[in-house]
Amino acid sequence: MTDMMEVAAIDGSGSFPVYRALPAGTPKAAIIVIQEIFGVNAGIRKKADDWAALGYLALAPDMFWRFAPGFDVDPDVPEQMAHAFEIRTKFNVDKGIQDVEAVIRAARALMTGGKVGIVGFCMGGRVSYLAATRTDIDASVGFYGAGIDAALGESHAIAKPLLLHFADQDHFIGAEALSAIHAALDPNAHVTIEEYPGVDHGFADTFGKRRSGEAASLAEARTRDFFAEHLA
Repeated sequence: MTDMMEVAAIDGSGSFPVYRALPAGTPKAAIIVIQEIFGVNAGIRKKADDWAALGYLALAPDMFWRFAPGFDVDPDVPEQMAHAFEIRTKFNVDKGIQDVEAVIRAARALMTGGKVGIVGFCMGGRVSYLAATRTDIDASVGFYGAGIDAALGESHAIAKPLLLHFADQDHFIGAEALSAIHAALDPNAHVTIEEYPGVDHGFADTFGKRRSGEAASLAEARTRDFFAEHLA
């Protein structure tokens, strides 16, 4: 079953919508799904639905609610892609992490306890990384998180499991950025970094032109195993 719920912002500025996908029985844990710059679109909703089918409470918050509520575009449509790149400049990542903290609290309240994980894509991949450095999230996964290299000064705070997936042909995350990420994070036993050869940014899109089936399937399987281990 799916529905929408409202979560109050920590800063008191209002409340924001969260797409909720419920499992058939008692949730084994909760997973927060963080959008790309394209909003809580069909692909993100499907990812939440898939987690619910595996027995998790899945929550996908509208990260753009402060300036573009309900934003929902298709990255395969060039005009919509361009609009998303324009809109995303308004996103305040610090406020975004506060919103994630609010959703973590809401998830724990809905389950009356239990562990909470987060998985994000592109912009959401950076949000997932920052959730690992700034919140008490139990496990975090980031897919091709653009901008993580600019936030490595926070990496000392990572104390719970973090899995990062990167494309080795990513035109948004170059070799220098990826090298810096490895240098900062490889010494941390809580962090696992996986690279996927021959694919570009967006390779794990739910569907559409960007998806690279073999790499996406491998990354998704690793993510399922990661959460099964660390949210148990």
